[in-house]
Amino acid sequence: MRKRDLLLATLGLLAVWQLAAMIIDRPVLPPPLEVLQAFFAEVPRDLGRHLLVSAWRVVASIAVAVIIAVPAGLALGLSPAADRLAAPVIYLLYPIPKIVFLPVVLLLLGIGNASKIFMIAAVLFFQILVVVRDEAANLRPELIASVRSLGAGRRAIFRFVYLPACLPAVLTSLRVSIGTAIAVLFFAESFATTSGLGYYIIVETWGRLAYPEMYAGVVAMSLLGLALYVSVDRLQGQLCPWLKVS
Repeated sequence: MRKRDLLLATLGLLAVWQLAAMIIDRPVLPPPLEVLQAFFAEVPRDLGRHLLVSAWRVVASIAVAVIIAVPAGLALGLSPAADRLAAPVIYLLYPIPKIVFLPVVLLLLGIGNASKIFMIAAVLFFQILVVVRDEAANLRPELIASVRSLGAGRRAIFRFVYLPACLPAVLTSLRVSIGTAIAVLFFAESFATTSGLGYYIIVETWGRLAYPEMYAGVVAMSLLGLALYVSVDRLQGQLCPWLKVS
């Protein structure tokens, strides 16, 4: 995505926001300038601290999900027998909204970072697992046979065939999942916790009707999602140079 297009889109959204604030003309929807002032005033204080906590949680969740799901997906994709055993379990668990287990997770893991990281990682795990499994299973046999004919062992096949073939799909699934991860993060932080952007938005600002500060928290969470999306996009450009990244 070109910087100019992103800038134009941002200006367009700010213009729509300003127009909506003028039409509604109520404290519940302050104009963007007022929110930006609150944002820059709050970042050095509470908002910055909550933003760092949320960023740590979502980045740790992505790392945990990738570390567990990629090897598991490769194992299922390479072993039809294992895939046949695991497929019914995946079929049953994948469609279930993982956020419904949040009360149970909070009881087991407490209200700290562990419960939030577990919930987000659980959401990302199945999405990455299914994508990697399908990519590994759909690799053409003649491609693998040609690499083996050159004397490549199992480790070389994994490094030079399976991993490059699955990596773009993993990064694409991460980009698609970022919005879901941020939504789960917000919900998990909105109660039974004392830190994070969800706590800041719901408890510290919305609870006392501090609307400019509340929208500043929304902006911070949006920027967190955008930063993660751009980071994954750039990571794909570095790790998968054979792909054209828009």
